[in-house]
Amino acid sequence: MALTKDRVKERLTEKFGENIIGLEEQYGIIAFSVPAELNMDVLQFLYDDEELQFRFLTDITGVHYPDRKSEELCVVYHVHNLKHNIRIRFKAFVPIEQPDIKTACDLYSAANWMERETYDFFGINFVGHPDLRRILNVDEMEHFPMRKEFPMEDPTRTDKDDEMFGRGSIVV
Repeated sequence: MALTKDRVKERLTEKFGENIIGLEEQYGIIAFSVPAELNMDVLQFLYDDEELQFRFLTDITGVHYPDRKSEELCVVYHVHNLKHNIRIRFKAFVPIEQPDIKTACDLYSAANWMERETYDFFGINFVGHPDLRRILNVDEMEHFPMRKEFPMEDPTRTDKDDEMFGRGSIVV
């Protein structure tokens, strides 16, 4: 019998109940959020359950939501059931003051470099990671470049004309 998206949603709700937040389907992908302390419980369940078999980790990345108090940083997991071609995306939020979340390296070896990249760009600390250090930026860098802590443009620049970029006044 083929596994369906509805059955996946049902199994997640049976196992985690109200800890599955905002369970829906977006662009053909099952999407939801979980409390950060449950990230590995959810991944382990999706991997181990004989009916579900989400055994391919597609991606781990981060997102910075500066306006979400106590949930400024988000870890996004993408997993895939290759047999039934079903994808899941789920998020776990952590505070910027203590951006700690459990590593997925023990379950998925591919998580190693993905978590290092997420740490490098967002400063999310993957607790238990075997070698959490910068992977693309220089070791001496003191900030995390994908956080929205800096303006997108330098307001002091004088070498550009806003009208050339479609930001000037339009006369009709």
